[in-house]
This record gives sequence, C-alpha cells and structure tokens, in this order.
Amino acid sequence: MTSSRRAAVLGSPIAHSLSPVLHRAAYAELGLAHWSYDRFEVDEAGLPGFLDGLGSEWAGLSLTMPLKRAVIPLLDTVSDTAASVEAVNTVVLADDGRRTGDNTDIPGMVAALREHGIEQVDSAAILGAGATASSALAALARVCTGEVVAYVRSDARAAEMRQWGERLGIQVRTADWARAEQALAAPLVIATTPAGTTDALADAVPERPAALFDVLYDPWPTPLAARWSLAGGAVVSGLDLLVHQAVLQVEQMTGRAPAPLGVMRRAGEKALADR
Repeated sequence: MTSSRRAAVLGSPIAHSLSPVLHRAAYAELGLAHWSYDRFEVDEAGLPGFLDGLGSEWAGLSLTMPLKRAVIPLLDTVSDTAASVEAVNTVVLADDGRRTGDNTDIPGMVAALREHGIEQVDSAAILGAGATASSALAALARVCTGEVVAYVRSDARAAEMRQWGERLGIQVRTADWARAEQALAAPLVIATTPAGTTDALADAVPERPAALFDVLYDPWPTPLAARWSLAGGAVVSGLDLLVHQAVLQVEQMTGRAPAPLGVMRRAGEKALADR
C-alpha cells in the first residue's frame, strides 16, 4: 500500500489562494491519488510551531505573504535563486526532515514571458516596488539586456529598488509614480502593484503597446490589461505566473516531471470563473 503524502499552502490571509486548485489538478492528472494539498492560515508568529509539528508524510509547502522572508532562518538550505531576493515561496521536506527553500516565482515569471514569445528585451519598466517587484527584477536580470526603470511612490522604495538592481546585476533607474504613464512606452512593462493601483493608467496606453505583464489575476482582466489587449499588445497575466510557478513546485515536491501545465491552467481558469 502506498503511504499518503501531504503538501499545503501557508499564509495570511490564505482563503483566496488558488494553489490548492492547481496542485490538486496536477495530482489527479499524474495519478497521485494518495497525495493531498490543503491551505492553512499561518502568520509569522505561528510558522515555527507549524513547521515543527509536521510529520514524515509531509512533502512540501507553498508560501505566500507574509512568510516568504520569515521562513528563511527556519530552513536548512536555501537555493541561490531564493537567496538572491531573500524570498522563499517553496519548501521541500526531505524524508530525514531537512527543509530546503526555493523561489519558483522568478523562473515562473521567465517561463510565463517565454510562453508569450518574450525571450529578450533591451529595456523594461516596473510599476511598484514591493516584494513582487524584487522578483520581477530578478526575472528581468535573465531577459533584459539594458536598463530597467522602476516607478515608485517614495524615496525609500526607490533606494531599495536601486539596491536590488546592484545586487542582481541589473541597471535600475527610478522615477516618481506621478510619471508612471511614461512606463507604458517600454518594450516590456511589469505591473506589480495591488488591485486598483494602475487603473488610472488605462487611458494612457499607447496606440501600439508592446508587452504587459500584470501580476494580478482576480479580478481579471484589470482595466490596464483590458485596454492593452484591445490595442493589440501582448498581455501576460498573474494566472500565467501562478501556474508556471506551481508547475515547478509540483515537480520539486512530487519528483514527477513534467507537471501538467495545461490541466493546471484550465483548473485555475475554471476556479476563477466560478468565483
């Protein structure tokens, strides 16, 4: 008899997470009937105790905010990718209890861009400067050959983004959010801000926009993405990112590759349509 295996997504708030839908769809397609994937409301204070309480049946964890940085001191090893942005979204649990942290957001972003035919750009713009923006910079370090302009709201955030650029080996210039309309002329625009933040920019979409990567997925499309698509520009969605990073998580946790990208995406699209 095959012993059961467990995985889950942790964070706070967590009720909105699509991860269970994506991972369970993958397990079903891969014939992993003895695998389960759940969600748990866990904050930074509760994380050490949660990890310490896990039994040998646990294979892995997906982490969302606010745990991506808080988990690092609790791990045995951290991948170079995760260390580069000080953010872990994936923990693989070995049979001997060792905890390995990785970041699948960064290669997930690169894979989502490539799926839409965006292999390389000579410059780019980032809207926002939060945790997702640093992952976006790390992804751009792999696909952008020139300058990245980050549009931010504060001097402190601007300094932070320039520091991330230095650390990741990519040239970052910062500009005030009041000039964010200028970002839309870039060959690739990555919007990393919360829902509603970029809505006012929809009217400023150029006649022939290039590519937009909007990390939001619910509600979708955002006004900016809708206008961009209408004008004929390429649009990469937050669901594209979510699915690609989840594919990498499934492969790491189960040891089965390739994970079923198409099946996972369709499950995610159906879950969003049902909301």
